Amino acid sequence: MKIAQPTDYPVINIAIDTINKQKQALIFVNTKRSAEKTAEDIAKHIKTTNTKLTKLADGILKAISKPTKQCLRLAKCVKKGTAFHHAGLTAKQRDIIEEAFRSGELKIIACTPSLAMGVDLPAYRAITKDLKRYTHQGLKYVPVLEYMQMSGRAGRPKYEKIGEAVAIASTEHERKEIIKRYINGYPEDIYSKLAVEPVLRTYVLSLIATGVVSTKKEMLNFFSRTFWAHQFKDMEHIKLILEKVIHMLEDFEFIKKGSEDFTSADSLVTSDNNNSDNNNSNNNNSDNNNSDNNNSDNNNSDNFDNNKEGNNAATNSINIESFESYRATTLGKRIAELYLDPLTAHHIIEAIKCAASKPYSIKPISFLQIISHTLEMRPLLRVKTREYEDIQSSIIEWQDHLLENEPDIYGSEYGDYINSVKTALFMLDWIEECNEEYLLEKYDIRPGEIRVKLEIADWLLYSTEELTRILQFQSLLREIKKLRFRLKYGVHEELLPLLKLKDIGRVRARKLFNNKIRNLGDVKRADVTLLAQLIGKAIALNIKKQTGQEILTEKIQVPEGKQKGQTSLKKYH
Repeated sequence: MKIAQPTDYPVINIAIDTINKQKQALIFVNTKRSAEKTAEDIAKHIKTTNTKLTKLADGILKAISKPTKQCLRLAKCVKKGTAFHHAGLTAKQRDIIEEAFRSGELKIIACTPSLAMGVDLPAYRAITKDLKRYTHQGLKYVPVLEYMQMSGRAGRPKYEKIGEAVAIASTEHERKEIIKRYINGYPEDIYSKLAVEPVLRTYVLSLIATGVVSTKKEMLNFFSRTFWAHQFKDMEHIKLILEKVIHMLEDFEFIKKGSEDFTSADSLVTSDNNNSDNNNSNNNNSDNNNSDNNNSDNNNSDNFDNNKEGNNAATNSINIESFESYRATTLGKRIAELYLDPLTAHHIIEAIKCAASKPYSIKPISFLQIISHTLEMRPLLRVKTREYEDIQSSIIEWQDHLLENEPDIYGSEYGDYINSVKTALFMLDWIEECNEEYLLEKYDIRPGEIRVKLEIADWLLYSTEELTRILQFQSLLREIKKLRFRLKYGVHEELLPLLKLKDIGRVRARKLFNNKIRNLGDVKRADVTLLAQLIGKAIALNIKKQTGQEILTEKIQVPEGKQKGQTSLKKYH
């Protein structure tokens, strides 16, 4: 490996010095684009013909069916012994990079702070290029705790005896600020997240649904022993917050007073809660519903067993007027099992009722927009200024098929609404068989981010399917199931029969369909040689076997380097 002479850029110079020492480094930056550019800039100064790196680059390109420009950029960097790492990469690409770094093949990784969390890598140096990040308040310094996480990646005991944490300062003033804030400063206090409403209402419903608590007194006693109560100390105020959450769950009919079991959801099907305002506002509170938080808060509560007497005294000092017990309805129990935020569940239920009232106007965009306008789907794809008119035109085009009313264009809710429409349009293009490169260019969403969004969408559609079943709107179940299947594979409805075959995905299914092999019967009747020319000999034999036919390999004669028939919508051989 040959290294060029030092440059005018400190980050490149430190990276070059690290490689000259036969060591490795992680470079932390604040954006995906910055990670990509930093890795590319360093790669330009390295000359190497390492065959192992070439094989790694090939693995990067094969991680998805059709490599995007991002994949090509990453492969080019990997050939030089550098890489970038962020949430926009697929899981397979991230695994390849991390393993290559552990084995020592890759020397430099430019990454976002996500790589600083819980990853044990053999980095001699942790170089922090950007210590500021854009927030809703503008450009701000990152927390001390985050800086410590990034710096802590250097010199891991398993790999190195020493490590160096390097922070880049562009001015003398910035150098002094870094020393004051990060070198001599103290980490921030840790605060309980239990008081965040989406988290709290989820836990309250779960506690009632599982029978851990049944009365307000039991609930208050439970929360009085949590880390949240230990920090907050004002039990009267905690009581008010819990009262608000309980009333919300009652209004949504997820819980009811009394000890009997509620096994029917008929009242939810027929009743009208008159919550049209809530329907538009349900999606303005943002937080991901992570079951891990539930475990951490419950574990934290054990730390205060020694203070139990004092906490109970605080609880008993509160005049709790009602001792009625609460039980979760059938719907409430299922929502708790699905780990859904009750506000999200209510939003979906209202959409289901709306869809049931106009079943003939339901399109894929109908439910895609609903699940996109939820807390769990955030962050949504942001509508850029140049896209504003196009998204508004799409809203007009699809308005008869959308299940919630468009909010006031001048209201605070409108931004989230149009972002949800853009996110839904991205998923709509995905099921219309647009590839990752097209989605990257049109929506600025990378392959790794696509996978994450699709996984969350699958969970939300499954939840929608379960709620629809409980509400007994059987006519909608078929459409929701079909949409979920299409979203999983990213295909038109016409390809669904072929996707029942193992090893047949969107690309191979399209090849078969375009060559008039459109269902399992066509596969069974098709000449095995034609199938081999279209999708390969091994897979051709496999799908024939799946349809009950055993074909000898010797019977297949495929000319080398040739394909037969139409392989795509635009090419015919």
